[in-house]
Amino acid sequence: MLHLLPLLPTAPTNPHFCTVGAVLVLTNIRDLEPAHLSVTLRLTIVLAGEPRLKNGEERNYDVKFRNRVDAGNLLADRLAKTEHRPAIVLGIPRGGIIVADIVARKLGTDFDIVIPRKLGAPENEELAIGAVMEDGTSFINSYMVNALRVPPDYIENEMARQVREIRRRSAAYRKSVSYSIAGKNAILVDDGIATGATVIASARWARKRNPSRLIVAVPVAPPQSVDVLEQEVDSVIVLHTPQDFASVGQFYEEFEPVSDDQVMQIMRSRGLL
Repeated sequence: MLHLLPLLPTAPTNPHFCTVGAVLVLTNIRDLEPAHLSVTLRLTIVLAGEPRLKNGEERNYDVKFRNRVDAGNLLADRLAKTEHRPAIVLGIPRGGIIVADIVARKLGTDFDIVIPRKLGAPENEELAIGAVMEDGTSFINSYMVNALRVPPDYIENEMARQVREIRRRSAAYRKSVSYSIAGKNAILVDDGIATGATVIASARWARKRNPSRLIVAVPVAPPQSVDVLEQEVDSVIVLHTPQDFASVGQFYEEFEPVSDDQVMQIMRSRGLL
């Protein structure tokens, strides 16, 4: 059963958390079979926040990774058992670049970055209603758009604004305008997935470039997002799929913002800038 409620502000109780105000209250939604839910509704479930606890239960926020370097090493170890060259690791800025760089170095694969941008909701840009790539490839969460009554012209303007930012970052981060993906195993890497909007847009963009296989590999993601991604790519590799999920940052001891300078330093070290 689906109820639409006003957007209520909530205050984060942990500095690692990025709490998102819920627009949807989903009654008994987690009792439904995944096959009965559409892609966008499953992503909306993730946005609705943490599951309610039964009486006497306590939340368990076990720290899984020391930092992004630690996560990259562990992810590379997992990939080494399942994926084989020729491959290219594609990092998603900014935090995913650090994880992807470690993965590519340990596996001895090619490395590059892809640059999606989240589409923010009206008056709450932290709330994703989709994501876009530089060429216009996109994912739109229709449930969020309909629930918030987002007008088409807002989406068009938001996409144009984010494409401009992608072009700025692309010019800052990469000296090449082309990609060498065709015929390779393309491995999209981020530091974690919440709703999956930016990863879905990245996957759709990469698919157009004819990789032999398309893989998403991340340290942590909620099960609902993994279910959605499995419909978009050939394989999803996740080290940790907690049911009790509030944000990616809760599963890191250190989760500092990554700057443009850090990204450019990695790209220069690889001769890509």
